[in-house]
Amino acid sequence: MFRVMVLTASDLGAAGKRKDTSGDIIKEMLKDLPAKIIRSVIVPDEIEIIKKELKKGADELNVDLIVTTGGTGISPRDVTPDATKEVIERELPGFSEAMRMESLKKTPHAMISRAICGTRGNTLIVNLPGSPSGVKDCLTVIIPALHHAIAKLQGDRSDCAT
Repeated sequence: MFRVMVLTASDLGAAGKRKDTSGDIIKEMLKDLPAKIIRSVIVPDEIEIIKKELKKGADELNVDLIVTTGGTGISPRDVTPDATKEVIERELPGFSEAMRMESLKKTPHAMISRAICGTRGNTLIVNLPGSPSGVKDCLTVIIPALHHAIAKLQGDRSDCAT
């Protein structure tokens, strides 16, 4: 069982003007895994607030996985990858590349995604897009690798080759 935090970056969601359907989709998709949602939060698109929440999840709550949704594009308010980049210690480009490759099968707009994934201590942090369909596509492609990645972060020393 791994512990999960879901963070939605959305000005409208944080103001109560938009329902967080993407966050709900993440929770629904993870419920069949050996995962428990420890914290779910909606914050405005503000770098410092996002950084604070990412640090809280990794450093205080000691979650194994933080999944963010929203703020991965190139509009002026899209700052989730910027905040994530400032708190991670190691980037995992394979996760981000796999998500973009999957998304490109459906939309050329995937090319403008700046989503990044990485680790902070023993916590895996994954940026997903804000759109419900993007969340489904991206999370579906990385779910098969989550358990292994988290096990390795927690110190599993077994051989990766099978």
